[in-house]
Amino acid sequence: MTSILPPWIVLDPHLIQWLQEDIGRGDRSTQGLPNIDRVATAVWIAKESGIVAALPVAKRVFELLNPQAKFQPVAAEGSPCILGQPIAEITADLATLLMGERTALNLAMRLSGIATATRKYVECIADLPTQLVDTRKTTPGLRLLEKYATTVGGGVNHRVGLDDAVMIKDNHIAAAGGITEAIEGSRRTMPYPLTIEVETESLEQVTEAIDCDADIIMLDNMPPDLMRQAVAIIRSANPRIKIEASGNITLTTIRQVAETGVDYISTSAPITRSHWLDLSMRIQP
Repeated sequence: MTSILPPWIVLDPHLIQWLQEDIGRGDRSTQGLPNIDRVATAVWIAKESGIVAALPVAKRVFELLNPQAKFQPVAAEGSPCILGQPIAEITADLATLLMGERTALNLAMRLSGIATATRKYVECIADLPTQLVDTRKTTPGLRLLEKYATTVGGGVNHRVGLDDAVMIKDNHIAAAGGITEAIEGSRRTMPYPLTIEVETESLEQVTEAIDCDADIIMLDNMPPDLMRQAVAIIRSANPRIKIEASGNITLTTIRQVAETGVDYISTSAPITRSHWLDLSMRIQP
């Protein structure tokens, strides 16, 4: 999946808010420094190995502070880095460098950590047709960027929000009184051309979802043997239906799940369980 950032008109308000959160009424540490208007160059250095992500976002952070700031990536977006490797060079006045440092680094470290974790999951199933998909378990305010980082790592985005698709989960089924009732209700109200995905936990629910002509059937928390049976039933009944597996996906289990023949495996782990990739900034003499 190609990694495409949302347009700046969407991201800029977030970036400005995060800069304002950090700067507050002014950078007290920077304001008293001599020659604060002096133009200097800073280098970003990787302090561990991983996958680089969010360099365009970091660039934009510095540009919002100073349109004349020059941010030059040294490593490519989505490329691996190793300990001690230069990642980027930023040339701007010292005030811009110091005020933008923490916000830009925080975003790059967080998103690079997600890209790094995603790449590990993707590599486990790289020789299989199954694709890794993210979820809506994201940090409030960071969803667009965290999902972008997933694609940098080689994953595929699931729906971004509740308005992207109809996804009928266990609580929807319970509230509606069954899969059939939930799907029929959704079809009466959803706009064209949204798709319908249904979460299932048993072969009986799988059969009901097939009978209701669901577009995607999720096999939730099924053991591999049961999942293989469900895949065979769906493929035989309607090859058009896409199949997604979900629930307790780990680096240890993901390949076994992919080998059942599902089209997608969704997991929140690369976002919710990733650690930040350690990066640092050094102003050059």
